[in-house]
Amino acid sequence: MRATWILGATTALGFGLAAYLFVENRALRTTVADHAATPVASTASPRPDAWMDARPVAPVTPPTGSAATQARTEPKLPEPEQESRMERRARRTLEIAAFLGRHDGETEEQYRARMLPLLQAGLAIPREKALEMRKLAEEKAHVTPAQSAALDKAFDKVYGDVLDYTNKAIADGTLSPYERNVSGWLEFAGGMGGMLGEAQGQIGKILDPAQVRAMSDAGFEWGEYLGLSAPWERLQPPPPPR
Repeated sequence: MRATWILGATTALGFGLAAYLFVENRALRTTVADHAATPVASTASPRPDAWMDARPVAPVTPPTGSAATQARTEPKLPEPEQESRMERRARRTLEIAAFLGRHDGETEEQYRARMLPLLQAGLAIPREKALEMRKLAEEKAHVTPAQSAALDKAFDKVYGDVLDYTNKAIADGTLSPYERNVSGWLEFAGGMGGMLGEAQGQIGKILDPAQVRAMSDAGFEWGEYLGLSAPWERLQPPPPPR
């Protein structure tokens, strides 16, 4: 359950990067298609020569043996250099920093204007599906409208705590788009796991154990729902790179 909570917490960054890679890939495909569609200038056929046309043409004997092998050999491009795993990880770190980090001279307002549409587009469908799953699970567990409203009210405080905690982690560099900070991620995950425990306690005060079990048996996961439904749009932008 803790893993799904962390997955939801990092969904914003993941969808933003995926959208960026999709746009870049589409641009590359368009460029390749444009080059392929460029017509090649055709050369005009030479004017017929009455003298040459009248001369008998000797039959051409196809080469055999080593000569035939040499004739069929096609030129090859040099083999591309293989990228090592460490080089690939370093390149991806730079790509993430270039996309998720602040650009040179970019203000917080400009950063939000650049990232917010991608974030909202990436989370729209998963959030819709998570909400539909919750409705179906509540029906199976016979959750009353009053109980559902009480859950939403309890989640408002959970979301506020999560945003405050995440904003602090971004501000102090625990979560940074500029470097690979595994220890910081684990520290952040531990704190998020504690908040998930508090959220589960609030759910247990509103729903009885049979209802909680019925929703779980229906395939519903509270950690996943809370991770996707949190208002990540209100996160503070990362600081400029050092």
